[in-house]
Parts: sequence; C-alpha cells; structure tokens
Amino acid sequence: MGIAASELCRYVIRPTLIYLGRHSATAESLLLGIAASQSALGSALHDRRGHGLYRIAEPRHQALWDHYLALDPERASLIRGLASQHAFLSSPHLELTVNLRYATAIAWLLVEEQNTPLPETADDLMGMARIWRQTFQPQGRLRDFTYAWQTCVSPLNQVAC
Repeated sequence: MGIAASELCRYVIRPTLIYLGRHSATAESLLLGIAASQSALGSALHDRRGHGLYRIAEPRHQALWDHYLALDPERASLIRGLASQHAFLSSPHLELTVNLRYATAIAWLLVEEQNTPLPETADDLMGMARIWRQTFQPQGRLRDFTYAWQTCVSPLNQVAC
C-alpha cells in the first residue's frame, strides 16, 4: 500500500508546484497519475528501473541536471533548495527515494523539459496518459496510466485533491 492520494497531493505535490511557481489542478492530477503509474503511489520506491514515487532512473536524473537545470542557474538553485543539505552531495539519486518534494520537483521538470502542453482540464486522463508515456514510459500503454489512476487515485470516483 502506498501513500493516500489526497495526502500526497495536499502535503507534497501542491506545495512543491506552488514553490516552483507552476501550480495548477492539471499539474497536480498529472503528477498524481504519474506516481500512481510508476510506483502505485509509493508501494515500491526502488527497483532497477528507477528511484522513488516516480521511478526516475539515475541517468535521467543526471541528464536533467546536466542539460536542463545547468542552463538555468536560478531554477537549479531553487531545486537544490529542496534537497537535503549533506545527503544530496554524497548520494544525489537517493534523494529521489527519500525526499518526496525533491522527487516531485524533478518529476515535474522532466515533464516541463518535454515542452508538451498540459491538457485543458484536470480530468483529461488520456491527455495526461500521453504526457506520462512521452516523458516516463515510451513503451507504456495509455490504458496502464488510466488503470493506475482509477485504481490508486480515484477509487469510488472521488477526486484526490
């Protein structure tokens, strides 16, 4: 069993998006869906495919820093502010597993890096599924995203946030 979707949204995703200046209901829903699809909202935080809620692979994490954040020192500093002071320096990839706000910021930046417009509404599951597949699972099936959403985020058809 993972983290309750409403609590993940309220205490991790929403504050992180606000901190980044990127908050919207659609961004919240997208990140919830990604976490549901990648790790069943934290049921498994580490495997060979990647770290944390969003299962971000080490090379992907490194490339984001080297090729995206390195071009924007202000944003890099903002993201670095979310990381643990000492642990990040010795084991930066571990932050993706143990630091939920940092992992959420990195997941959001991976989406942002793709420069794909977000769906118009927070309930456009197919639009969010396309972004998930493009950003996190190029071989994934859209129905895997929608199934994870329906199973982990919206049981009994209740909105998580």
